Amino acid sequence: MSTAAACPLCEGDGGEVLWRGERLRVILALEADHPAFLRVVCNPHVREMTDLPEAQRAELMAAVWAAETALRHTLRPDKINLASFGNVVPHLHWHVTARWGDDPHFPNPVWGARLRDSPRPLPGTARHALREQLVRALGPG
Repeated sequence: MSTAAACPLCEGDGGEVLWRGERLRVILALEADHPAFLRVVCNPHVREMTDLPEAQRAELMAAVWAAETALRHTLRPDKINLASFGNVVPHLHWHVTARWGDDPHFPNPVWGARLRDSPRPLPGTARHALREQLVRALGPG
């Protein structure tokens, strides 16, 4: 599981780190239109889920569920979107995105056509609350 040349998720965190463990990190992606956009990222360079041993796959998915739960409890969105593509950045990571019916792209995907100009700011206390919930679910890191 070597580092890929010029991989942005190997070269940097990819956003604001909310939680970091030995094999994973959860970051706030800092997307202007979607301020409640988390990514669960494998720390070592891995391309596909099946590149991980089964126990690490389970650990990764537990972090995805913890990120979803933290967003739901903290922000009460209308919907959560989960996705893992890696077409542009072939480093294993999951998108965990809180969505609201009035966000700029809803009901389209976050990369779809923008339908309105209504980004919802992240409440000032949200970062701290998300961090606390991730630590409760995943441990101190």
